[in-house]
Amino acid sequence: MRSNPTRRRALALGGAAGSLLAMPAVAQAPWPSKPVRFVVPFPPGQAADIFARLMAEKLTDVWKQQVIVENKAGGSGIPATEYGKAAAPDGYTLMVVSSGTFGVNPSLFPDLPYKPLVDFLPISNIFLVPLVIVAHPSFPGNTLADLIELARKDPGKWSYASAGPGTSQHLSMELFKLRAKLDIVHIPYKGSGPAMADLLGGHVPLMMDSTAAALNHIVDGRIKALAVTTARPAPPPLDKIPPIALTLPGFDAAGWSGLAAPARTPLEIVAKVNKDVLTLLNDPAVIRQIEQRAAVPAPGSPLQFSEFIKKEIDTWGEVVRATGTKPGT
Repeated sequence: MRSNPTRRRALALGGAAGSLLAMPAVAQAPWPSKPVRFVVPFPPGQAADIFARLMAEKLTDVWKQQVIVENKAGGSGIPATEYGKAAAPDGYTLMVVSSGTFGVNPSLFPDLPYKPLVDFLPISNIFLVPLVIVAHPSFPGNTLADLIELARKDPGKWSYASAGPGTSQHLSMELFKLRAKLDIVHIPYKGSGPAMADLLGGHVPLMMDSTAAALNHIVDGRIKALAVTTARPAPPPLDKIPPIALTLPGFDAAGWSGLAAPARTPLEIVAKVNKDVLTLLNDPAVIRQIEQRAAVPAPGSPLQFSEFIKKEIDTWGEVVRATGTKPGT
């Protein structure tokens, strides 16, 4: 059987990282000896940026070198990711990667100028943000089972809002529709804010949004939550919302963001960054800071992150092909 070069590479990385983590500190390269940059393909204030800044602050203390967050927003994250791909593979420029740039873009953009598992070395995921199906109080159903029954009874009658075509909110709802075999009309907006405004105003009955964005509206009762997309519960106070997987076994989707390095970055640097990030993500104080924003820590080895990215590419590729989704449509 012909071996898979991507998996071979990931296994080598995982093995190297494991070996290096077991080595005494004196055997590691003297890195970092100058400031490190985290390139974020989103504007300040988004979840990936917020948690990148949290990691940067903590790692500045650990490494005794300044970790600088550099925002390069726009173009579905493609220009920023190209910039990260072209950076010197010396560990001083690391890429903040996400469900959009590494999970969705490979299928959404046929001529994507980078390959996530070829042009980068995955280091670790940082967090998962569950998404949640929410409804206006006037919607007659109160559970996911109610939604499925109503949608099957009247195909095409109900509609849902999303932050826009190709976003995690849109594709996660389309994945739910595919798995449940439902006809619910997609109404795309230019961002989560306008979509939520119309949901709150009763102009659209349903929406898929991140738990972080929907949290306050759920807590104050202005909208009702039907189900979360992750197999494991969302952090409190949303932990009582049932997962979609209880109704559709195996369903598991989320927004996420992690760290990757340009290809050919020394594996000992990848291993050190992984070790220090995992230490932080197991710190109770850091866990609390992440969970307060309705997200959950997602630490793992480079190999685990590589396999996770591959699965994401496969999942969202299935949805993009099934729905015919194209950028901006």
